[in-house]
Amino acid sequence: MLQPNHPEIRDASDADWTAIADLLTASGLPHDGAEAHLARFIVAERDERIVGCACVEPYGDAGLLRSVAVAASERGRGVGEALTARAAERAATGGMTALFLLTTTASLFFARLGFVVIGRDAAPAAVRGAGQFSGGCCSTAVAMRLALPLRRRVGVRS
Repeated sequence: MLQPNHPEIRDASDADWTAIADLLTASGLPHDGAEAHLARFIVAERDERIVGCACVEPYGDAGLLRSVAVAASERGRGVGEALTARAAERAATGGMTALFLLTTTASLFFARLGFVVIGRDAAPAAVRGAGQFSGGCCSTAVAMRLALPLRRRVGVRS
């Protein structure tokens, strides 16, 4: 949960790319191919400074959660949890049934949020074909999955 005086979470804009790339670099995360998905990024902003980001790349009814990064000054304040929750909510509302990710350092963090460790082969073929799975992330990274609740797409009547 976000602490008092929490940053605003909003959709990323084109003007945010440099700050996002800098944050990914500072966090030791790859940003190969990330800019192509800039329209899918969300950011946490405090005092007109990007202090966190996350992105979900869609692959049919599955999504690849990538680029979850929080500035060192904001860690431990719930920013990463809030970004992940917002990304998962948007994915579920958009009709996705699961999120997948790869991580080399944050498996305990994501496990606390409900992600479970899986074999890479358990991810859908489309997700496995994404840059992160097919070479953008090292072979020792842990693959994880989060089942999403079924949600009605916004604007779709049942």
